[in-house]
Amino acid sequence: MSKPRRTSSLLISSPGIPDLPEASAARAAAASASLNLDNIQGDAIVGMKKDKELFFFFVINDATTFKNKLQSDIHSLVTSANQLLTVATQPITAVNLAFSKPGLDTLGITDNLGDILFNAGQEDTALAIGDDVNNWVSAFRNKGVHGLFILLSDTEANIDSELANIQSILGGSITEVHRLAGAARPGDQEGHEHFGFVDGISQPALDGFNIAKPGQISIPPGIIILGADGDNSTNFPLVSSRPAWAKDGSFLAFRQLQQLVPEFDLFLANNPLNVPGLTAEEGSELLGARMVGRWKSGAPIDLSPLHDDPDLGKNTSRNNFFTFEHNGFNFTSDQTHCPFSAHIRKANPRADFPNATVIIPNHIIRSGIPYGPEVTAAEAASGITSIERGLAFVSYQTDIDSGFFFIQANWLNQPEYSDPTPGWDPLLGQVTETQTGPKFASGLDPADPNRDFTLPDFIVSRGGEYFFSPPLSAIAAGMNV
Repeated sequence: MSKPRRTSSLLISSPGIPDLPEASAARAAAASASLNLDNIQGDAIVGMKKDKELFFFFVINDATTFKNKLQSDIHSLVTSANQLLTVATQPITAVNLAFSKPGLDTLGITDNLGDILFNAGQEDTALAIGDDVNNWVSAFRNKGVHGLFILLSDTEANIDSELANIQSILGGSITEVHRLAGAARPGDQEGHEHFGFVDGISQPALDGFNIAKPGQISIPPGIIILGADGDNSTNFPLVSSRPAWAKDGSFLAFRQLQQLVPEFDLFLANNPLNVPGLTAEEGSELLGARMVGRWKSGAPIDLSPLHDDPDLGKNTSRNNFFTFEHNGFNFTSDQTHCPFSAHIRKANPRADFPNATVIIPNHIIRSGIPYGPEVTAAEAASGITSIERGLAFVSYQTDIDSGFFFIQANWLNQPEYSDPTPGWDPLLGQVTETQTGPKFASGLDPADPNRDFTLPDFIVSRGGEYFFSPPLSAIAAGMNV
């Protein structure tokens, strides 16, 4: 009996976020860029275009049975990048699968995949990135996760049905240790994270897959996909040790990031920027925009410094077309347009690094989704979070140290990022084991760029793990590689 097919996409297309390429164009480009879209798991390049998503974390109890079921049943459920490009080939529920280092060890796979941090695990890097492991979900402690199923669809019922199918197939060979359900926010907040800002605008384009929009950086596919053009030993000395079977895979960094939305909103309300012509409410909105580097619509403050411009935010040919440089001011000191500490500037420095090729290996594909309910009236009134919500952060890269870890440790967490000292990233910056707080950010007040804002943590890491998302060919072989 044939499976039911889709008549509408399981992916969303939110205003301001670049669309995926047309399937025919992507396939033609991929053929000339060593990208095998039929062997790459779809989540690695689809980005933040999910409606409903479930992260199902498990341990492997019976490696032999698990591997047999991978080969006989599970591999046919795993969704390739090629399948996601066309509604006609999309499944009702897409499935991806990834393994931690302990998970591969349990399967008897001891090949060195050439990534030091993947081998170590995320808990071993927690202090270096500023995490307090006492806040972590217990499943992420002590290398307690072997694998991760990612399921995405347009309804929770579809996801629940496919998960039940997977659990029935695998039976007692696995045990669930944690799950996290994510969903696009409702109504006009679709595509926005819980603080209210459009998320995913600055995603890089992949050479050989999609054509960059104006201002969007285009990177070699090998920065994200193992064995593709740009994944070479010049950038990553351990690449030469990777086994051939890992080609078309990618390393996945997962983070469960709780967002303290009522506290963030209260902070903005209590600290409005005093700018002539703006009301107190507008001054609060401006502070939030300068902390992020964009207005909630996605419009960059570098192009619209004092007022939101929703039309600009929606325009994918304009909302990334800036570098932080402007005629008539000193680029090394002027923060009237965008602070050096703004999140989007910390995470993607643009012209702050004149030689853009230097930071190409530090780019990632983000593929996360919000989790948890909307803020309740009681929370908004009290300014205190009582229900957990946040971002299920997912990034893909061919080297975790150059990708997620570098961005977090060397940019977001680095107060001496440039001169003048900007402080920490206002949202994702964390004080690490080698630093002394309190966390601060400067440049947020356009009238007094030397003013420091002492910042509480608006985001609390609940932990995570580093995974390898293998090629479909390895899964089809039951990971008998």
